[in-house]
Amino acid sequence: MAKSKTTFSCTACGSVFTKWSGKCDGCGEWNTIVEDTPISSGPSSATLGSSKGKSITLTDLRHEETPPPRTLSGVNELDRVLGGGLVPASAILVGGDPGIGKSTLLLQAAAEFARKGLKTIYVSGEEASAQVRMRAQRLQLTDAPVQLAAETNLRDILTTLDQEKPQLAIIDSIQTMWSDTVGSAPGSVSQVRAAAHELTSFAKRKNMAIVIVGHVTKEGQIAGPRVVEHMVDTVLYFEGERGHQFRVLRAVKNRFGAADEIGVFEMTGRGLSQVTNPSALFLAERGEPAPGSVVFAGIEGTRPVLVELQALVAPSPHAQPRRAVVGWDSSRLAMILAVLEARCGIPFTGLDVYLNVAGGMKISEPAADLAVAAALISAREDSAIPAKTAIFGEISLSGALRPVSQTENRLKEASKLGFTSAIAPVGGKAAKVEGMAQNQFSDLAKFVGDIFGAG
Repeated sequence: MAKSKTTFSCTACGSVFTKWSGKCDGCGEWNTIVEDTPISSGPSSATLGSSKGKSITLTDLRHEETPPPRTLSGVNELDRVLGGGLVPASAILVGGDPGIGKSTLLLQAAAEFARKGLKTIYVSGEEASAQVRMRAQRLQLTDAPVQLAAETNLRDILTTLDQEKPQLAIIDSIQTMWSDTVGSAPGSVSQVRAAAHELTSFAKRKNMAIVIVGHVTKEGQIAGPRVVEHMVDTVLYFEGERGHQFRVLRAVKNRFGAADEIGVFEMTGRGLSQVTNPSALFLAERGEPAPGSVVFAGIEGTRPVLVELQALVAPSPHAQPRRAVVGWDSSRLAMILAVLEARCGIPFTGLDVYLNVAGGMKISEPAADLAVAAALISAREDSAIPAKTAIFGEISLSGALRPVSQTENRLKEASKLGFTSAIAPVGGKAAKVEGMAQNQFSDLAKFVGDIFGAG
């Protein structure tokens, strides 16, 4: 048997080190590195050579598999993100900021699946059963046949699940689970990894769907080792700003459906209600066209979504101007500013730049480049973009505009909401939508000159 080797892991980012230190080199946090003893050292090469394992069955690529059966919850936004419903023997990891509504969403989902006939057990390691029942009463879910438990001992939870044989189990949360086979505190890297492995393996063996709640770090990543995200079949992030009533459930990994799919919810007094037309909701509070305000026609998964981008440019009293971004990549903003200065002759030196995606949305696709550039120039020149105009397109470092995918879907969504014109790059798949006038440009300098008369 190989000798067990002790390592040290960061509880914030999961980085592994050979010796302890006060500061993690991976994420920069202090006093987060703890001793991490492996669960088992595994067999040595000599042992593997002297013993034989069980032969496994091999198949070819032509082997036909029937699609997995799915159970619909009736909440279309949740079913969309799951890829068309809940799949048996699947493991789902849900992460989000504290207080964003993860427990509320999963309790509502548990009630809907239980009403559809699935035997459902909700295990809370953070709240007592009485607290969960109070939330269910507030959400008017007390009539749903969901069974509750408040427990953190992993062995007891697995024994109960084995006896009750539910079709769906929800564990809230993985950071509170404690396995007596690991000699470290709950929430440590070893405990999280061991608990996730045991729960996922149990779900596969018993043909039971399991949903695991995970806490996130301040960077927005699920806390603990990244191997947990590799173990599960689906990883969902529940996003949103506490100051906004909108919540976005985003799939970043899905073995049974499309990744980057989103479901939009609205936080109300009776819990989360699904939003069937997110574009109309995100643009509901948009008034008359103003400098710095631009509507971007984006694609989230398979769904076209229109959101408002807001920019503010003001003289900076500091030697180092500020660049503040909410809902978009700050490094991509720096790239757009550099292209505007180098290719269009529009400097932002000595100016503070603020960029915000209205409604609490987070955008990651490069198709937002042109809309961001338009918002920045509109704010700098104090000139508003024409009303009922949607913008999308990718900007290269040379200043050329690159076409993006699903142009027709973007235009159709804009037309459905009353937009009459669109600004987009030249090229790509031709798309004509009735009632939508398209103004196409091949490079950023021409766009700036024609729309703003600047450059």
